[in-house]
Amino acid sequence: MNNKFSDFIILAISLLFVIITHELGHAIVALWNGDDTAKNEGRITFNPLKHLDLMGTLFLIVLKFGWAKPVPINSNKFKNERLGLFTVSIAGIMVNLMTCFFAILINNTLLYFQVFNYYLYILFNNIALYSVVFAIFNLLPIPPLDGSKILASILPKSFEYFIYKNEKYSYIILIVLLYLGVINKIIIPVIKPVLNFFNTITIYILQMI
Repeated sequence: MNNKFSDFIILAISLLFVIITHELGHAIVALWNGDDTAKNEGRITFNPLKHLDLMGTLFLIVLKFGWAKPVPINSNKFKNERLGLFTVSIAGIMVNLMTCFFAILINNTLLYFQVFNYYLYILFNNIALYSVVFAIFNLLPIPPLDGSKILASILPKSFEYFIYKNEKYSYIILIVLLYLGVINKIIIPVIKPVLNFFNTITIYILQMI
């Protein structure tokens, strides 16, 4: 298989996996909180067509930063509205971080037992990298990213109304910041420390075997 083509396929699989599991995290935690809106709209699925946003996917392909369609939620259905909004908002980020940890653990386990496969190594390496990128990116307090929803869950209710009312305009701000490279300057310095942290933990775990 041509290396460039295989690397592209692996990259595409990695990005799709990271995005889909992120959105699944939101949808499943929403259901746990009593809101079945995402479930009823078919968002608890590994089908990428249910999760991908056209503009977010284009940015993902071009800039390696992007977003999926926000998971629909109805906070009125939550057993505890504020807690539900917080846990649902942070769920995708936590899933990304856990995915990063396990991807690094798998790679380090294979290396520890001297089992090496180029395609598997690149796959899990990409999954780890883009899981961190997606987690940090979504922490930014810019609608429709999760960071804004996390803020809305702890700030006065008026802030939540403000976010939902102006979300369509915030896309423009997000696109401009991505185009100008501002997002890169925020995210890139954080990536390596997070990866190193998980790498250190997994190596420590393997050394205890």
